[in-house]
Amino acid sequence: MKQGKKVLVTGFLFMMLCYAFGQNSLNNTKFDGYRAIWFELNQKYEYGDKYSGALGTYTAKHVPLAIYSAEADKTYFVYGGTTNENERYLLCMIGEYDHQTGMVSKPTVVFDKQGVNDPHDNPSLMIDDDGYIWVFISGRNVRRMGYKFRSSAPFSIEKFEQVTEEVMTYPQPWNTSFGFFHFFTKYTGVRQLFYETSVDGVTWTEDRLLAAMPVNEGEKSGHYQTSAVFNRRKLGTFLNRHPQGNVDKRTDLYYLQTEDFGETWTNASGEILKMPLVTVENPARVTDYVSQGKNVYVKDMGFNDEGNPACLYIRSNGHEPGPGNAPYEWCVTRWIGAAWKTSVVTESDHNYDMGSIFIDGSKMSVVGPTEPGPQKWGVGGELAVWTSGDGGGKWKRARVLTQNSLASHSYVRRPVNFKAPFCFFWADGNSHEFSKSELYFGDFEGNVWKLPYHMKNDFEKPIKIK
Repeated sequence: MKQGKKVLVTGFLFMMLCYAFGQNSLNNTKFDGYRAIWFELNQKYEYGDKYSGALGTYTAKHVPLAIYSAEADKTYFVYGGTTNENERYLLCMIGEYDHQTGMVSKPTVVFDKQGVNDPHDNPSLMIDDDGYIWVFISGRNVRRMGYKFRSSAPFSIEKFEQVTEEVMTYPQPWNTSFGFFHFFTKYTGVRQLFYETSVDGVTWTEDRLLAAMPVNEGEKSGHYQTSAVFNRRKLGTFLNRHPQGNVDKRTDLYYLQTEDFGETWTNASGEILKMPLVTVENPARVTDYVSQGKNVYVKDMGFNDEGNPACLYIRSNGHEPGPGNAPYEWCVTRWIGAAWKTSVVTESDHNYDMGSIFIDGSKMSVVGPTEPGPQKWGVGGELAVWTSGDGGGKWKRARVLTQNSLASHSYVRRPVNFKAPFCFFWADGNSHEFSKSELYFGDFEGNVWKLPYHMKNDFEKPIKIK
């Protein structure tokens, strides 16, 4: 293991450091309700901020945010919380929904970000084979470090112990049959993609570069990605690229996969790739969008029963919000065994509208804020379910989940191995002005519950609102 890359820190030492610097950390404290954080990037345009609003379940590059455990019969979920509705103070939180009782516990503060108000530092989640719950806390470049935490007991959110401190952003941890696999981002002047592996979560390999294209002299780029695992063996990731390192010109779509724990990487057809990816034109590229003048905002991915990947993303004509860069098309690009096929699900009104894709045999579903919401040209909207019965070719709106809302709903997330009624969860908030932000979950029958914003008891029933 690279010296100085990861530092083992005990919970006691961490607390002592906090006290030494006069900080009263809220780590491992219970909170009396589910309160999500509101955020704005403060990059203003005619039709509002580049993105702002309810970002408690942000970003699309934090994967996964929820996992259903059959052994515990609970759905565990992480999110970016805050102290109260009048503050933007990030707390990396975890909660649990008990499918036996239909109740949620009071959430636990895994990590107090000590005054950070930015949900780029939100957590991701993993559960190991022994039932220990791992929370990966995102850092931000080298200004704010990332952390790995593990629960003190299996299937328990009562207490978490810090395992590492390191440079990492946008954590995407997966538990596989080989061990722990972690996709993440590092800032090296631009956003480059890396991965690391571990058999126990404590000792990790060196960071291995996944994508950094191009590397020609005088040029630079960057990437965003989303990932998933199939049958605990095949790991796949879809990514875009940022020409000249400009995230506002993100474009193109690439896919690569590994079935041997990152030793060998191939494209969807099985062609072995030369790693890391350092050239724009390579066999991993799925679609050349730069020649079409299109931006690409990757949202989610999954596999069908045959292990064929599919990606959900929005494509548009540019980064500024508003009608000038419409249409904001929700696209699904899927591998059909010999070629890639792309279909348009629907359109919405913002690049940072975010939903999830669900794949069950030949049926696909997309859940997200595709309907006009109360804050036009802002992040989020009203939620709908879209379905395809032919494997993603043709789509129809099956159900509208929310209507006449005062705040926009955004960043709908899919739990790993989801179980009804906790099929997806999200937050709401005003897209353009600072506001209270609440958390919700729902199912495909159209039922919606709100998590209690204030809790008097250790366990309470969510509030049925539809």
